[in-house]
Amino acid sequence: MTFKGVLFDFSGTLFRIESAGSWLRAVLDEAGAAVPPDEVRRYAMALAVSGALPGGPAPERVPPDLAGLWATRDRSAAEHRAAYTGLARQVELPDPALYDALYERHMTPEAWRPYADAAAVLGALRQGGVGVAVVSNIGWDLRPVFRAHGLDALVDAYVLSYEHGVQKPDERLFRAACDELGQDPHDVLMVGDDRTADGGAARLGCAVHFVDHLPVEERPAGLRPVIALAGCGPLV
Repeated sequence: MTFKGVLFDFSGTLFRIESAGSWLRAVLDEAGAAVPPDEVRRYAMALAVSGALPGGPAPERVPPDLAGLWATRDRSAAEHRAAYTGLARQVELPDPALYDALYERHMTPEAWRPYADAAAVLGALRQGGVGVAVVSNIGWDLRPVFRAHGLDALVDAYVLSYEHGVQKPDERLFRAACDELGQDPHDVLMVGDDRTADGGAARLGCAVHFVDHLPVEERPAGLRPVIALAGCGPLV
């Protein structure tokens, strides 16, 4: 089948967040905090286990007082920040100012890396006349990340949960993306890494293709099948 539009998830699909260690070290360096390397590793591991890094591992356990907020974290910027800084505060860091600094860091282009084949795949879709939209459960504007990495010109529309007050798998977010592309959902392919959240597009009539949420180095060509699925021919 030939598709007229492709929707992409952001984190774990087109881009990957830095490691918890890199995330923490960048913030400590910016703050001029002298923390021994073994302590940095300990803090980073605890933050990863708590799920405090957006786009990183899910929490091993969500504290009961954060459970409701965690479930709706992508509906607004305020909920997103509160959920992730709340998880970070489960780890006792040497300076209380670090919790907000960590949250701010994850929104910077430097904290994200595109998958190796992202530019080539988006470029092939553009050349093939296939519309592209990014559909993300998120609490902040990711457009600067795409601009900084040279991918913004290959995206036709961004549909971000916090801007619509609704999060995947709610089909209304996918409907908004299809409308942005001017396409019927049955002519659109959704590409993502979360079978629950991204799989919600199927209820609208979109075809769905899943990729593995892996480190960049471990997934050099995970997006390439999208080209054939979209009917654009082989990617060179």
